[in-house]
Amino acid sequence: MKKRLFLKNAVILTGTGLLLRAAGMLFRIYVAARIGDEGMGLYQLIFTLYNLAITLASAGASVAVTRLVAARLARGGQGVARLSRRLVGYALAGGCAVGTAQFLLAQPAASLWLGDARAALSLKILAPSLPVIAVGAALRGYFMARRQVAAASRAQIFEQAVRIAAVALLLGRALDYGVEWACAAVVMGNTVSEIASCLWVYLGWRRDLCRLREPAGTQQSDSPLREYAGIVLPVTATRGVGSLLVAAENILVPSRLALFLGGYTEALAQFGRLKGMAMPVLFFPFSLLAALSTLLLPEITQAHSTGDSRRLQTLCGRTVGTTAMLSILAGGLFAIFSAPLGQLLYQSEEIGFYIGVLGPLMPFLYLESMVDGVLKGVGEQLSTFRYSVCDSALRILLVVALVPRFGMKGFLFMMLCSNLFTSLLNFRRMLVVTGTRPDWMGWAGKPVLAMAGAWAGYRALAAALPRPSSNLAALLWGGAVVTAAYLLLLWATGCLSAEMLRAAEKEPLSDRRKG
Repeated sequence: MKKRLFLKNAVILTGTGLLLRAAGMLFRIYVAARIGDEGMGLYQLIFTLYNLAITLASAGASVAVTRLVAARLARGGQGVARLSRRLVGYALAGGCAVGTAQFLLAQPAASLWLGDARAALSLKILAPSLPVIAVGAALRGYFMARRQVAAASRAQIFEQAVRIAAVALLLGRALDYGVEWACAAVVMGNTVSEIASCLWVYLGWRRDLCRLREPAGTQQSDSPLREYAGIVLPVTATRGVGSLLVAAENILVPSRLALFLGGYTEALAQFGRLKGMAMPVLFFPFSLLAALSTLLLPEITQAHSTGDSRRLQTLCGRTVGTTAMLSILAGGLFAIFSAPLGQLLYQSEEIGFYIGVLGPLMPFLYLESMVDGVLKGVGEQLSTFRYSVCDSALRILLVVALVPRFGMKGFLFMMLCSNLFTSLLNFRRMLVVTGTRPDWMGWAGKPVLAMAGAWAGYRALAAALPRPSSNLAALLWGGAVVTAAYLLLLWATGCLSAEMLRAAEKEPLSDRRKG
């Protein structure tokens, strides 16, 4: 039964992740085409502060509710309904405090920190979404504790649909009033969709509470505020520091680029093209790995807590191997087809250049995210936090030193140094803590050689055949050829052996009670 639930949740999370990322990428392409490069730059600046506010409002709410509700359910479930109501109330209070602060400080924050007063209107429009985001995080934490992944997934799909519809309705009318009002229309769609999504989850939560209605005299009298604060405050503090450093970096980049280019408008446009348009494309394939990370985390945690070192090392090796194979394929495809991809999606050679330069970094970016999840699963949150802070400090120093002298090339070099630094530190720490023995040839050597062979085969075939008539045709047939050749070569070298395929079908640790 648990194995079936594990696989069901895997399918739901993977399908939802792919659908949402695909819709999100198409949505960004649509918005970028309407508001332009400068508008996308301003949009990214606005979300720099907004994401920091989201972290402060909701960072620990989901974790706290999941842990406290799960603990109460494990003790028999007495008082779960009353407990969850109180926890949602605490989340609402925190979200209201942060939302009020953002609304009141929008004008000085836009002018003094972001350096662009046009962001103030959008920050005010986004402020009412912060309480509902906090409540939504708490409610999703409740459903995670109840192991009802589908409820949250349906709400996310509904949210994306409402966002796209609202922006499509508002944006056309706002474009006549300039970039400021165009961004305001986009973020209005965000606020409306967050409210709609929260209402969706709230109604599902209320229905579920009806099934948990308890007999008279069973209500708990204890207050969970101290336990809630004990979880939320450390999580918010650590994530808040990281978000603050990321915000500082994003705010610095346009101003440093302006020193190189001699104008703020073009600097903001370049920032928008990289952060708002190229990077979402590069992270689209990560949906396949994000679901794996979410589902393996409890298994890794359980293997670590029960002292099953062999199982833990197997899970870590499988995680790294799967990440390497998929990310090297993604990175290779981005590097090979960057030009037609940039033209097809954005009609931009510059964005194609960014995709091509950053494509080979995908294995390190994906590995960093996956290993970060593994380390948190074995209680190494402090290590990941320390590495993240050091990485952010390094990025800020390199932005200040390199971008005014070398422009966007300096920023791309900074990204190279940063991702190598953090991914290798996290990877080394995982090997030390878990005792996993590295399989360098299986994890890196064979996939890299397979990608090189696939690329060479594609080049030979492309030279012998007529050139495709469109960028879409080039991407479809070229991507299919490279992917098929890559997988075939991996199979030939043993990376996709029948044993590995069977390993993916093995039951999770939670089912291995005997033997």
